Amino acid sequence: MGPTKPSPNPTSNQGYNPPMAKIVAIRNPKSGRSRLAKSWEQIKADLQSRLGPIEFWETQGPGRATQLAKQAVGQGFQTVIAIGGDGTITQTANGLIGSDVAFGVIPSGTGNDLCRTLGIGASIPRALDALQNGKTIQMDVGHWRTDQNEGYFLNIAGMGFDAAVADRINQGFRSLRGTVAYLAAVIATLRTYQPKELKLTLDGQTIEEEIMLAAVANAQSYGGGMRVAPMASITDGMLDIILVKRLGKFDFLRAFPSVFKGGHIGHPAVEHYRARSIRLDPRGDSPFLIDGELTPCQWAEIEILPAALRIIVP
Repeated sequence: MGPTKPSPNPTSNQGYNPPMAKIVAIRNPKSGRSRLAKSWEQIKADLQSRLGPIEFWETQGPGRATQLAKQAVGQGFQTVIAIGGDGTITQTANGLIGSDVAFGVIPSGTGNDLCRTLGIGASIPRALDALQNGKTIQMDVGHWRTDQNEGYFLNIAGMGFDAAVADRINQGFRSLRGTVAYLAAVIATLRTYQPKELKLTLDGQTIEEEIMLAAVANAQSYGGGMRVAPMASITDGMLDIILVKRLGKFDFLRAFPSVFKGGHIGHPAVEHYRARSIRLDPRGDSPFLIDGELTPCQWAEIEILPAALRIIVP
């Protein structure tokens, strides 16, 4: 059985009282390479001193964070904290969608892009402060479906150049971190990348373009701080779609730095749309990028699920 649409919870912007909660922290021990290993004992001690008794569970493989989060819901935990990068955060959230469990995050990945939108950034102390003194809001979630699979995403999904860059990072740039890894992969990928023909259906309206990339954004940034959708909101019940049309390699490289401040919006080759439901039909098979993870597909459908996740913010 696939994901179902949860009903919006009217109790958004609630106060958060962690000392009264039954809490579990789900940790990806491989996240952020050595960063988490070096600081883990201190993070663990800080969590316990700030929030009281906490259980600590570790992921042991792909998809395990989702299974553990579902287990936590079934066992009556009131707060689940994901400790890891964007992949671990998304996988953990996949097990909490539609529940009333409060979801907290501690960034320890290489990009930490969702945490940037949440106002936490890459700061572990800021994340700890939010868990102790923050509030909860009802966050929108994207539901995606392809010819092969389906699930949820919190941040950004897409096709085209960004997916090719993510694939290049996975193949050869894992020794680098965050923005540096992304920039190295951008330069390497651009040498051979060719624009893709893509048909998009946005709330029933069809658009056909030859594109460099198509980003479907719930939150604002990916790639370690690239603000591809600076106008996106995680509470507005909408998805922002950014299309970068065919662009020469020199022009692309010249315009590329502006994305870190959102300055690409308004560029002649960039189009911005907003929609609640989207279908992407590429010409030929195309990798589909979902919160940093790749899956092959022939087509993809995405819809927004308003107020589907109760998340702790500063």
